Amino acid sequence: MGLRVKKNDTVLVISGRYKGAVGRVLAALPKRDKLIVEGVNRVKRHTKPRGPKQPGGIIEKEMPIHASKVMLVDPKTGRAARFANYTTEQGNKVRRSKLTGNEV
Repeated sequence: MGLRVKKNDTVLVISGRYKGAVGRVLAALPKRDKLIVEGVNRVKRHTKPRGPKQPGGIIEKEMPIHASKVMLVDPKTGRAARFANYTTEQGNKVRRSKLTGNEV
């Protein structure tokens, strides 16, 4: 079916440990139905040095969360809403909020 959320969309986490967090989608992984959201599901990883440009140490990075745990945020109102795909008269596909009718 594919993901309804794309890279650089703003989303609200609606369930789980990070419920209520708002962040920007850094990457979408459609084959796994997962998203990497900025500031959500951060973990610490111990890495080995890989040459002079990449030193080792403990780094913090975001890990993927399931796409069903997030909801797209309407850019004009700032509220989470359901979105549907529509085709304009010119034949372009757009996502429109079911709550307000605003396009993303």
